[in-house]
Amino acid sequence: MDFTLTEEQRALQDSVRQFAEKELPDIAREIETNDEPPSIELRKRYAELGYLGVNLDTQYGGAGLSHFDAVLVLEEIAKISIAVAFPVFESCFGPCLAVAHFGSEQLKEKILPQVCSGDVVVAVSMSEPNAGSALTDLKTQARIEGDRVILNGSKRWCSGAGHSEAYIVYCRMSDAPGAKAIGAVLVPKESAGFTFGKRDHHMGFRGIYSADMYLDNVEVPAENILVPAGGFGKLMDAFDLERCGNTTMSLAIAQSAFEYVLNYTQERLQFGKPLVDFQAVQLQLAEMKMQVEASRLLLYRAVINAQRGLPSIAESSVAKCFANETVREVTGKAMQLMGGYGYSKEFPLEQKLRDAWGWGIAGGAIDIQKMNITSALIGRRFNQRN
Repeated sequence: MDFTLTEEQRALQDSVRQFAEKELPDIAREIETNDEPPSIELRKRYAELGYLGVNLDTQYGGAGLSHFDAVLVLEEIAKISIAVAFPVFESCFGPCLAVAHFGSEQLKEKILPQVCSGDVVVAVSMSEPNAGSALTDLKTQARIEGDRVILNGSKRWCSGAGHSEAYIVYCRMSDAPGAKAIGAVLVPKESAGFTFGKRDHHMGFRGIYSADMYLDNVEVPAENILVPAGGFGKLMDAFDLERCGNTTMSLAIAQSAFEYVLNYTQERLQFGKPLVDFQAVQLQLAEMKMQVEASRLLLYRAVINAQRGLPSIAESSVAKCFANETVREVTGKAMQLMGGYGYSKEFPLEQKLRDAWGWGIAGGAIDIQKMNITSALIGRRFNQRN
């Protein structure tokens, strides 16, 4: 088992790193200040460089590379900030991969080229006011009438809500109980009857919109059905890859926080010598390094084992859960090592710590991942309603 990157992968990683470090820091600072998403111009720049849809087929405008290559690209950009990385995240690990794996040819041709060109960002809309972790409790309805689908309901906690151009809406498409009724439909933002509530503002994730979404007799073509009723299992299979994108974002924050504080402890003097010369600091740095490297290896295992398919729920849950916990610990330790400077907005650690906490909530909370892991260990799902 060889963990060495190929020459092509190193070249890809280096080129993305050089681009990110040269062109993105000023944009990231502006987003953090203004709390507005990346511009269409930045998305077009990503498209020009081939960063959108890295792992989508070339016939749809993607780069035709692997999920692992997409991880390499996303990590380097997300080390600058998660906000500038979000369009890449959505195109490589978000609902676009569900479209690529399970959508009809008509739906793929309709949406994926627009994603790869930077014209469209597709967000996933799963949660509702009373259906978060208990996702099969969702109430949003979609009924098929001839060649149209009519949707009614409300959604919550959709990253990109109100800003993204299209949404994969999880909905109830039959009268069957529980998961058997659930499917998903692509809903363009401009659809009549599709509206958004007041924008949420979170502790972190600045530049990433979130708002309640309301569907009042929203009509879309039947060709926009991604999976029909009974397709919940497919949707969650695709979501295992989104967990790997979440893991990559967590890893990128942890890695960048570690790199920053490693340099800081070598430059900052106390009692007449660099901080790194103190044993207590050395122990903290070593622990951070071990956690970051373990996160990386768990992510690589999940993604590489998937090859061109989708990762297992066990491996993706282990990777996400460990990385979510790691990034919280690493950013906390890094802030503590920097003291007052770490707590100041003039330095990047306080932002990284705020962003770090969000990933353990988004995409399935940490405790839900641990339940997934135990279910995989014993070979059966747990009924939380009993």
